[in-house]
Order: sequence, then structure tokens, then C-alpha cells
Amino acid sequence: MGEQPIFSTRAHVFQIDPNTKKNWVPTSKHAVTVSYFYDSTRNVYRIISLDGSKAIINSTITPNMTFTKTSQKFGQWADSRANTVYGLGFSSEHHLSKFAEKFQEFKEAARLAKEKSQEKMELTSTPSQESAGGDLQSPLTPESINGTDDERTPDVTQNSEPRPEPTQNALSFTHSAAISKHWEAELATLKGNNAKLTAALLESTANVKQWKQQLAAYQEEAERLHKRVTELECVSSQANAVHTHKTELNQTIQELEETLKVKEEEIERLKQEIDNARELQEQRDSLTQKLQEVEIRNKDLEGQLSDLEQRLEKSQNEQEAFRNNLKTLLEILDGKIFELTELRDNLAKLLECS
Repeated sequence: MGEQPIFSTRAHVFQIDPNTKKNWVPTSKHAVTVSYFYDSTRNVYRIISLDGSKAIINSTITPNMTFTKTSQKFGQWADSRANTVYGLGFSSEHHLSKFAEKFQEFKEAARLAKEKSQEKMELTSTPSQESAGGDLQSPLTPESINGTDDERTPDVTQNSEPRPEPTQNALSFTHSAAISKHWEAELATLKGNNAKLTAALLESTANVKQWKQQLAAYQEEAERLHKRVTELECVSSQANAVHTHKTELNQTIQELEETLKVKEEEIERLKQEIDNARELQEQRDSLTQKLQEVEIRNKDLEGQLSDLEQRLEKSQNEQEAFRNNLKTLLEILDGKIFELTELRDNLAKLLECS
């Protein structure tokens, strides 16, 4: 049945700089699907990765290859046939370890297959040569490679505390300002989350369309295989060969049905993500409305504070004028008291003289 994907993951793909042989050159702008394929006709294992329709990795696993972990999330291997070194950057150490385990497993399988082939050649004494086009394999499409890894990053919102003011009106104003800053920070965080979810939603929508096309292709393939089984049962006179071929076709149909089931589950998961994105959009709209209400309230408080300041200034001016008038009155009263005192003294002297 040709090549079949047996393990897939997602990673950032790099190749060693052919000039310096030291620096890594990225061959994909974002994480792409990297898959192990098994060619049952040639009994070989290959690592394949496509970026759109371009094959950025096409490496046949040989027994002398070694996959090396250079960090917690990065690994590399050298391909002498392609005359390059491939590097993969994973989202977590678990994905790197899983890929390395599969590499070792398929490398051992390739070694056993090579030994078995050599033993068969020795027994039959019929030497064989490798085809000159051994590295050129059947073309692959992006639909044959599946990935399952996604990441989410949380956002952190910081709240600022308002500084207390001496008056109650000022306290209300600064408290409202703190609430406004808090909602602004919340709104900024939700805008960031909304942008990320929008990008993920667009990518998921594109993936859903692609998977729907794959599902249709799988269904067509299943129908074609069913028809082929019917034709073979009617035409072929070799019952054993027909039975074997039928078994293989049924197995392929079963694999396609399992693939369809996985795709349907993935579509359901994407629908849930879309619903979550809509809920976040509604929350963002609600917070925007609350922020507008807080801003209106702040403007009202600012107007009240300005009016109070004007009234306070007017009251201070009136008190100052009253203080000045009272001072003048006290000065006049002191003069009158002094005159009355002199008058009393003069009257007392007149009385004594008389």
C-alpha cells in the first residue's frame, strides 16, 4: 500500500548553515508537522515534513544515524545522503523524548531489516545493488501528515492601588481612577487574548477546511476500495490471492475509518475552542461597557470636584474679607474705648476739683 504515517508531532525545523557548518538556519516560519513514514514495499523508514507543498525534511533512517538531544527542547541528527544536519525545536521536553524514542525504535527496525536483507542475499547468493534513485520517494501531500500538539500561554494582570487623599470627594475620585485603571488593564489583557484566539481560530478554520477535504478524499478512497474488492471477488479466479488482497483492503478501510474518527474528534475540539473564543468576546464587550460607565462616572466626579473647589475658593475669599472688616472694626472700637477712657478720667478730675 506504499508509505503510511506511523507517528506525527509538531516542531520548528532547522538546517545547519552549509557555509559555516555552525549556525542553524530556520526552514519553517512556525511549527510544522514532522512525521515518521514506513515504506512497506522497500522496507525503509523516513522522516518527512512539509511546509505547504514544499518538503523541508526528507530523510531516510539508516542504522548508523544518531539522534542527539542538545537541550531540553532541541534535538538534531546528521543525514549523510542529504549532506546536511537537521534540527528540531519542540514545545516541551516530553515531545522531544517521544520523538527520540521513536527515532531509536525505527533505527533499530531499519538495522534488523538490513540484516535480514543481507542474510537473504547470502542465502540466495544473488547480489543486489541499490537503485541510484533510492533517495527519491513518492511525492507526499500535506494532507498525509497529521499533528496534535497545541500550546496556550496565560496572561498576567497587575492591579495598581490608589493613593488616599484628605477629602471624601477626592477619595471617591481616586478610587474610581483605580477602578478605571484596573478595567483598562483587564481590557488590554482580553484584547491580547482575543488577538491570539482570533489567530488560532483562523488557523483552526483553515485546518477544518483542509481536514474536510481529507475526509472527503478518504471517503472516496474507501468507496473506491469497496468497489475494487467487489470487482476482484467477481473477476479473479485465484481465491487465495483475492482473499489476501481483500484482507489488505479491509485493513486499509479500517485504518481510514479510524482516521476519520480522529478527524471528527479534532473538529469537535475546534468547535469548542470557537465557542470559548465567542465567550471571551462577550466578556470583552461587557468589560468595555463597564469601562465606559466608569469613565462617565469619573467625568461627573471631576465636575463635582471642580465645583467644590470653586465654592471653597469663594468661601475663603469671603472669610478673608470678613476678617479684614473685623480687624478694621476692632481698630475703630479700640479708638473709641481709648476716647471713653480719657473722657472718664477727665470727668473724674472735674468731680475732684469741684
